[in-house]
Amino acid sequence: MTYVIGIDLGTSAVKSVLVDRTGNVVREESEQYPLYQPKPGYSEQEAEDWVEKTVLSLNKLLAASGVQPEEIEGISFSGQMHGLVLVGEDGRALRRAILWNDTRTTPQCRKIEQVLGDKLLKIARNRALEGFTLPKILWVQEHEPEILDQAALFLLPKDYVRLRLTGQAAMDYSDAAGTLLLDVGGKRWSEEIGAAFGLKPSLFPELVESFDDTGALLPEMQQRTGLTGATRVYAGGADNACGAIGAGILSEGQTMCSIGTSGVVLSYETRRDLDFEGKVHFFNHSEKDAFYIMGVTLAAGYSMQWFRETFGGGVSFEELLGGIGEVSPGANGLLFTPYIVGERTPHPDADIRGSFIGIDASHKLPHFARAVMEGITFSLRESIDILRAAGKTVDKVVSIGGGAKNKEWLQMQADVFGADVVKLESEQGPAMGAAMLAAFGSGWFETLQDCASEFIRESVTYKPDAERAQTYDRLFAVYQDVYGQTAELNRKLSAFRGGS
Repeated sequence: MTYVIGIDLGTSAVKSVLVDRTGNVVREESEQYPLYQPKPGYSEQEAEDWVEKTVLSLNKLLAASGVQPEEIEGISFSGQMHGLVLVGEDGRALRRAILWNDTRTTPQCRKIEQVLGDKLLKIARNRALEGFTLPKILWVQEHEPEILDQAALFLLPKDYVRLRLTGQAAMDYSDAAGTLLLDVGGKRWSEEIGAAFGLKPSLFPELVESFDDTGALLPEMQQRTGLTGATRVYAGGADNACGAIGAGILSEGQTMCSIGTSGVVLSYETRRDLDFEGKVHFFNHSEKDAFYIMGVTLAAGYSMQWFRETFGGGVSFEELLGGIGEVSPGANGLLFTPYIVGERTPHPDADIRGSFIGIDASHKLPHFARAVMEGITFSLRESIDILRAAGKTVDKVVSIGGGAKNKEWLQMQADVFGADVVKLESEQGPAMGAAMLAAFGSGWFETLQDCASEFIRESVTYKPDAERAQTYDRLFAVYQDVYGQTAELNRKLSAFRGGS
């Protein structure tokens, strides 16, 4: 038997999965690392922490599984997107990485818009948002110019780990698409955007496909992980692209809903000339010459976590959600908008904040819990409606993440989306997608679709209930009104934020 390893470099931890030829997960390991927030809006990590914890997880994975090192054919990666790692001539990070959820770069976003105008959407196909990489580079250019002068390369998180493991620097298209520096349709670095901001061409790493072979482990890393030089290392992809692969979103008409800290609606696409005017993200997929359209709810699962921690009195999620099945759709006239950290799709607004609308004395904890769940799901439907408005058929949605762990929520997604919602038999998310890239790169399958057919199995399908779907259609219209009715109020309230 031979195996592959998928490594998912997340924001809080690195997860490694050992997968056999039938897609069974033989063993998994997870190692956490710290997040640094030295100032409001800052979010950073030590790039070397990722390396050390990845090496540790691989070592533990191998030791605990009992699999022989020579049986492991390939490794690939999924990585948190957008994070800026500036690398010196010695191949080491020059400063802490600035992460996707860092929001210090609003002035740089406005500068990008001013300098590029409508060229940004034509070339990079995405709006200038604080999470993306180019604004972070411009922040360093303005505030730490000596660091940028020393930089030999900029990389994204998983690419830095791969550099340290193999000595080879590269970036795949799916992750590069989230930098605002890639010509997404042309699959090349945009010389025009780089030159507009005085970025030296040598900063840009080589571009590769997600399944390309990027070398073998360095001798030092072979010794530390227990692996051998025979194991090939494949480029890997952005976490959302790998999550899509791990959910089987690899052909036209397939759509995924992922509810983690943030929420994502993602749909496969082959047409490179679609224009969504920046309302949703348009990125290269990890499959060659394919793309994906993605809408994002910034605080999806995080809204539920916040609610539990603030109002749940220490109860578990299971206890918190235990009573929602007894509450009818609409939570007895209570509505929640999940804008508690701002919003991304369809409202790229850093100032908007969440609301409970319609509170009365009859509402108890289960009503609020259901309203939070419904509000998150309504926000995700806004992304689905954008896809439908562009002519895409969305009649089946694969649900992964926290939203797939509760049957009431799965049924709610079906009712709100007006589509069949599918739960997978075994869900490993982006780590499985990374393992599938390693399997495909290793020649186990002729296509990624063939790999998905072998590795991914559907478990339960939830179909929309006509009566509940009609109720949710009416309530969704009210939900869509809330943003416009509260946007100005929230801008006024922003002056009072920041105190204790």
